Amino acid sequence: MRYERLAPEAVAGALREVDGWSLSEDKTAITKEFSFDDFAQAFSFMTECAIMAEKMGHHPEWSNVYRRVDVRLTTHDVGGLTGHDLKLAAAMDQAAARRI
Repeated sequence: MRYERLAPEAVAGALREVDGWSLSEDKTAITKEFSFDDFAQAFSFMTECAIMAEKMGHHPEWSNVYRRVDVRLTTHDVGGLTGHDLKLAAAMDQAAARRI
């Protein structure tokens, strides 16, 4: 799969399209903290997102502590953000919305 790194202006515009995601300090990733009612909801969110990520061939960096899931999206092959990161971010937002 060929990835194309997004220009800084494209990243700024795309961030307006995804809710609550922040650009990392080094501007190579986007991050978000998801909070759920309990561990089961957090884990079901991660399970759904893992299946989506596998289908996309694009995987998150993430961690889970009880009801919180911290996510960092970047494309290592290009050393920054691509459309795949933003597509996965939007899909993760939709998965979270089904649980809140």
